[in-house]
Amino acid sequence: MFKDKVTDVFFDLDHTLWDFDRNSAYTFQKIFAAQQINLDLSKFLEVYVPSNLRFWKMYREERITKEELRYQRLKSVFDTLSYNISDNIIHVLSQEYINHLSSFNHLFPNTIEVLEYLKPKYRLHIITNGFQEVQEKKLVGAGIHSYFEHIINSEMAGVKKPNPIIFNLALHRAGVAPEKSLMIGDNLEADILGAKAVGLHTLHFNAHQEERHDVAPIIYDLQEIKSIL
Repeated sequence: MFKDKVTDVFFDLDHTLWDFDRNSAYTFQKIFAAQQINLDLSKFLEVYVPSNLRFWKMYREERITKEELRYQRLKSVFDTLSYNISDNIIHVLSQEYINHLSSFNHLFPNTIEVLEYLKPKYRLHIITNGFQEVQEKKLVGAGIHSYFEHIINSEMAGVKKPNPIIFNLALHRAGVAPEKSLMIGDNLEADILGAKAVGLHTLHFNAHQEERHDVAPIIYDLQEIKSIL
């Protein structure tokens, strides 16, 4: 499929290699205890997870700022759950979440195994919409930073996936043509459609059990990459 065409593999980070939802849950457990937030964590996460995805979509589309994303994704959940909390504490939680998120470093199953398999055969890179200071800590903390030659983030590019500028910047930094490149990510809009528009091959890691589609080949476990590349 891609084996004889590709020299460079670009990965998304959150929800693709780094288990965002799991690490996020541990982070909230820690900061809620520190701030004495008396709220059932499972109920909070049930509302927060889709809310966070919604606000990230707004952020990708330049409809809100980074600061608004970090505040509103929490404020909206506390409002939905009718939990009485001050704006000051929400801002504290927002900052503490960023401070502690990268201290939890659970990866998706088979991440290391797949990176070990790919590293001798391909040049590996990251393209992420995450914030630079947080993403670097995640990569180092999870012990996978050394696998990647170039790490391109949206703050560096000045735009977010699916904007073609960030993909073109990544290709330029890596010195590779799009037809020799493969993008692997979980987000159909940002990772797959964005990369395809620039000419990259694409592989959709369906981490959210979305409906099947014909936009790109789909995998449900990272280990499947070994039978493709």
